[in-house]
Amino acid sequence: MKNILLSILLLFTLVISACSSHPTGQGNQPASPEDHSGTITYQSENGPIEVPANPKRVVVLSSFAGNVMALGVNLVGVDSWSKMNPRFQDKLKDVAEVSDENLEKIIELQPDLIIGLSNTKNLEKLSKIAPTVTYTYGKVDYLTQHLEIGKLLNKEKEARAWIDDFKKRAQQAGADIRAKIGENATVSVIENFDKQLYVFGDNWGRGTEILYQEMKLRMPEKVKETALKNGYFALSPEVLPEFAGDYLIVSKNKEADNSFQETDTYKNMPAVKNHRVFEVNAKEFYFNDPLTLEFQLDIFIKSFLGS
Repeated sequence: MKNILLSILLLFTLVISACSSHPTGQGNQPASPEDHSGTITYQSENGPIEVPANPKRVVVLSSFAGNVMALGVNLVGVDSWSKMNPRFQDKLKDVAEVSDENLEKIIELQPDLIIGLSNTKNLEKLSKIAPTVTYTYGKVDYLTQHLEIGKLLNKEKEARAWIDDFKKRAQQAGADIRAKIGENATVSVIENFDKQLYVFGDNWGRGTEILYQEMKLRMPEKVKETALKNGYFALSPEVLPEFAGDYLIVSKNKEADNSFQETDTYKNMPAVKNHRVFEVNAKEFYFNDPLTLEFQLDIFIKSFLGS
């Protein structure tokens, strides 16, 4: 059951481990940023690969849709989890939903570039349809991942500029929040998924990268001990108070059984009694692409600072 849950979580969320370093020599080689004709050579994890210098029909088979959209590149096919993200619905309304098993559908879309994960199925067949580039889950941190996609799409300059700007804004917001709530105040992020409660570390989406990596907000010791290494930790509602910080971010699936919030155990937690619980829509908060990160940052600034 644990392995099944892990597989499901890996499928619908892309969260990049912060402990890895930038892969040596990754990027697009011979083309200049101004050269948008022909092809460029991208140094992928599996070696150099020729990709369009100006891709116009991209298929994403993982959770990188937001990265591609943020860089202004046209999508023709995306994964189901991106498709059902409320924040993406308008942008993706005319984009097909595909999977690594929908080969005929992908062929019909006539992609000029396919992006997936290293465990994507049918990679050999996909590579015959269009240049296919994959990334190993957890290989690089979440911002380096966006930079790599920027290189792949021949938009490294744009990706780097956004990263630099985002880090400054998120870190400044963190300083403002710590000044208001106190340097020692703790924050937890929890979610109810498939009848199981989870608490998250600092690199598993749901805004954790912003809260812990950029804003430098404190994580409860119990969360550090259990969730920091693997990214998340499953727990029962009865022990939630041991993991709850002074502030609680609840990534909430409205379709799920959220009855734990009606229990005395939950209601008596200091964060709840002090009105320091911020609920967010889980479907909007799963990812850590630039579009989602901007939304998460805005939510946190409004929630903590009231502005």
